[in-house]
Amino acid sequence: MRTCRVGLVGAGGVAQRHARVLTGFEDVELLGVTDVAPGAAEVLAGTYGGRVFRDVDELLAAGPDAVYVCVPPFAHGPVEEAVVAAGVPMFVEKPVALDLETAERVAALVEQRGLLTGVGHHWRYLHVVEEARRLLAGRPVRMVNGAWLDKVPPVAWWARRDRSGGPVVEQAAHVLDLVRLLAGEAVEVTAYGDGTPPPVDGADIDSVTAATLRFDSGAVGTLAASCVLGWKHRAGVEILADGLALWLAEDGLTVRDADGERHLPADPDGARVAVDRAFVDAVCGLGDDVRVPYAEAVRTHRLALAVAESARTGRPVALPTGPAARLTAAVADAGVSVDA
Repeated sequence: MRTCRVGLVGAGGVAQRHARVLTGFEDVELLGVTDVAPGAAEVLAGTYGGRVFRDVDELLAAGPDAVYVCVPPFAHGPVEEAVVAAGVPMFVEKPVALDLETAERVAALVEQRGLLTGVGHHWRYLHVVEEARRLLAGRPVRMVNGAWLDKVPPVAWWARRDRSGGPVVEQAAHVLDLVRLLAGEAVEVTAYGDGTPPPVDGADIDSVTAATLRFDSGAVGTLAASCVLGWKHRAGVEILADGLALWLAEDGLTVRDADGERHLPADPDGARVAVDRAFVDAVCGLGDDVRVPYAEAVRTHRLALAVAESARTGRPVALPTGPAARLTAAVADAGVSVDA
């Protein structure tokens, strides 16, 4: 059995979760970790094994089979560029960047290199997502209503727009990813924020955001995001099709149709394991179930940033569709414009 040697960039809460999952696999060895806070890297390595590396270059020089990039939104870019240049398969935690330019630049490099990538949209590995897709097969989606109503997470950078991108980009991206999967691509969004930050020191993000979405299919939808509560109140997406209503969240799927209402529970912890298992299997050549490679995650990131931009400006934002949505980054280097 081949052993997959994994390096971690970042030692925060998400990296700790991946380290716990990965070291639970018999065929994975945690090579080591690097973090701008050496103490945090030492704690992670002390708990899960592996070396503490001074920086990304030293980690890459140790020859990992794969690298997990688990850094805050504002820290993305240089790390991914170094990993891609080294030709090492790369797993990136969402959101993939703070802005679109960085994400598209990395996406172009990944495409040029033909690199194996994965992104941490683990909701796609919920078995109830596949059930929702089965139920929607042959029924056009008419309306989607997404929501992420939560609290401010306990990390200092989160409440700053120039560090996290705000709740829509950092939290509601999970919901928007499912919206794209189940309803197709949005072509226009209009959003409004309240302009009032949550009661946290240094905060400058909107406490609440409301958006409307128009889809290429003709469906319409909404998104509500909030960080004013002291608990995670609701996070998921409601989908309406002819004769069918679905509520899909991390903990399960509620179905209402002509046969009545039923609830199918989900296993969110199992999905978190599955996303890592699928990526490791792909690295080892044992499987091909990476459901969100980097380019796919950039499409979700583009939608989240469009909502955030519309909320900031108060104006509608149009999104590219079809080939344009996939080629934006690739043609940028060639100096060619693509009309949406």
